[in-house]
Amino acid sequence: MGMSIPLMVISIVLFFILFFGLGFILNMLFRKTWIMAVIYPIIALYIIGDLRWSEYVLNFSSSMSFLGERMQSLAIADAVILFSGFAGSIVSGLTIRILRVRGYRMF
Repeated sequence: MGMSIPLMVISIVLFFILFFGLGFILNMLFRKTWIMAVIYPIIALYIIGDLRWSEYVLNFSSSMSFLGERMQSLAIADAVILFSGFAGSIVSGLTIRILRVRGYRMF
């Protein structure tokens, strides 16, 4: 069953805002500009794959082939929504960097 356009637009905006906010807060707390951009692929693995984290360690090759199959079976709408979350984390890093350059010390 396909995703309706309003639902897709709302999901894109929600993922962007969610990961922008998380990235912004983590960047302020840890003073690392790109921390959310590094953490986001781990979160995306958790969203895409239905495996436990121990499976990635114990059966790496089989879990990676399973993950590759799951990524290929993603609908375009799902991939766009996941990409919008990654874009939100990148924009949060850019925002923090701009605020630091302009002299805001707490950022």
